[in-house]
Amino acid sequence: MITREEALLMGVKAPKEHQRMIAKLIASLYVRFESGAISLEPFPETQLNEGDVSPVPDISLYDNLLSETPVIIEVTHTSGVRSDKLKLQRLIEADEYGIVEGFVYDYKKNEWHKYKKGIGAVSERPSFCDTLNLDLATLL
Repeated sequence: MITREEALLMGVKAPKEHQRMIAKLIASLYVRFESGAISLEPFPETQLNEGDVSPVPDISLYDNLLSETPVIIEVTHTSGVRSDKLKLQRLIEADEYGIVEGFVYDYKKNEWHKYKKGIGAVSERPSFCDTLNLDLATLL
């Protein structure tokens, strides 16, 4: 069993509004996955590498055929945006997990931020996921 302090260091701080946004996104994405509208399966709080300790994004969109996670989403409040953007950048540029696009959603400001492999920060249509051909903002 882990201590409270260890849990806090691991980032286990999930206010209800944070979890609510994750649930809404997962539910909307899963309906689209089940209907065949998108090919990536959404998972909440799932490690990127099942064989070893790895980062755990709030939402991973997994390609079951290629065994890769091309899209990840972090949900945060305004004070967490900067650190989550840096987390996305590191994960995408590390090229370890096959991530192509990463999103940060600030639920307090209702703002999206996007980072794309080979491009960097994307300011135009930051909620649009090219991989899914879907505007993620329409899911909330």
